[in-house]
Amino acid sequence: MNDLVRQHTALSETDLEWLHLLVSEWQLLSDLSFADLVLWVPTRDGTRYVSVAQMRPNTGPTSYQDDMVGHLVPRGRRPLLDAALDEGRIVREGDPEWREEVPVRVESIPVRREGRVLGVIARNTNLLTVRTPSRLELTYLQSASDLAQMIAAGTFPFPGQQVDMDASPRAGDGLIRLDADGVVQYASPNALSAYHRLGLAADLVGQHLGQITAELAPSRGPVDEAMVKLASGYAPREAEVEGNGGVIQLRAIPLKPKGTRIGSLVLLRDVTELRRRERELITKDATIREIHHRVKNNLQTVAALLRLQARRMDSDRGREALNEAVRRVGSIAIVHETLSQNLDERVEFDEIADRVISMVAEISPGKVTCRRNGRFGILDAEVATPLSMVLTEILQNALEHAFAPNEHGTVEVSAVRGDPRARDARLLITIQDDGSGLPEGFDPQRAGNLGLQIVRTLVEGELGGTFDMQPAPGRGTRVVLDVPVQAQK
Repeated sequence: MNDLVRQHTALSETDLEWLHLLVSEWQLLSDLSFADLVLWVPTRDGTRYVSVAQMRPNTGPTSYQDDMVGHLVPRGRRPLLDAALDEGRIVREGDPEWREEVPVRVESIPVRREGRVLGVIARNTNLLTVRTPSRLELTYLQSASDLAQMIAAGTFPFPGQQVDMDASPRAGDGLIRLDADGVVQYASPNALSAYHRLGLAADLVGQHLGQITAELAPSRGPVDEAMVKLASGYAPREAEVEGNGGVIQLRAIPLKPKGTRIGSLVLLRDVTELRRRERELITKDATIREIHHRVKNNLQTVAALLRLQARRMDSDRGREALNEAVRRVGSIAIVHETLSQNLDERVEFDEIADRVISMVAEISPGKVTCRRNGRFGILDAEVATPLSMVLTEILQNALEHAFAPNEHGTVEVSAVRGDPRARDARLLITIQDDGSGLPEGFDPQRAGNLGLQIVRTLVEGELGGTFDMQPAPGRGTRVVLDVPVQAQK
């Protein structure tokens, strides 16, 4: 719609925003009218109309099998559009049109904003299935007529009341028509069932909806008064009402076809099961996060015990082995700490990598500089946990063996992520130092060092990737990891 309006019409950006607000609401008008809606806007030179939006009803058959958006029609070809635009009134005169052997009643509704007519809504009703209307259908049609008059007067939609149509109740979910005093004139079967879910034992017709709602969903003070006003339809608002184990979602729409409120529409939907499932998911998420938090605490306790034991060791080799174990446990704890703060089992690994680098850098403080380039991105927990251990082992190995005591140097961690949308996305990680390099005849695939054994097992076994260690150009050692990562959803 933005492109069509800007390309063909002289409407301003504020006019365009009004049309967007209208289009976000007009599914209700289409459903209440049992009719297709097409929004026509005059072109910049005033010689044609361009259709910028279209809506089909959920409550009846469509009048248009084809998509009408983008069609251009010369002025004069559709007299009802001309009359509605020029005279600023709803035009219903004329005989039904025949489209593919289907009779269609056409009406035109001017779209007004601040005294100006921006365009015209063509309301097209398929008459092939017309029959004697029921009370529900009569209520729908009367409410649609009131809304159409409000659109023509520029009082609907309501400014500042952007509606999420995916979450907001629709006409078919449940509809209640109120008079000016907030008394129920008509309640659809779905609406009555929703109130029965709240504990209503009687009929709704003749009851004051605000008072009944407040009684079924008891509260105190201002909340109770606000609920009465909401359910009475005095202002355009949305809320949820909970009582007797049931939850219904309410949306009130004041009806002011001639400037004075004559009543209200209240749309409602029973969302009891939806809210129950949401609460179950919230409880489940909270439980999972609590488990990660407790695992992190337990791992930190283990690390603290190992660190305490290392301080009591007389053997330098034994003390160093325990310190290595502390760092391995710590890398896993970092992942669980990050998972305890998320709603899903995915983590931003760059933060974890930075914390692992900082933790391992404590081996030679102030002598060797560790830094990261590139981004790891978001990874699943099943990838993040072993990858953090792999990163810990490689960095620990570099800091312990690549540099002589008191020697200064640099270790750089680089990450290159493939297209995250690709099914075979991969993560290429390079850890390179400028230390003394590999010993003569060193084979990284057969070396018996415990750290390298852990790296090979995790990379090839758990991550399904490849691991290679080779001399770096110039001086030092380069470790290359190629790991498959699941495509981001």
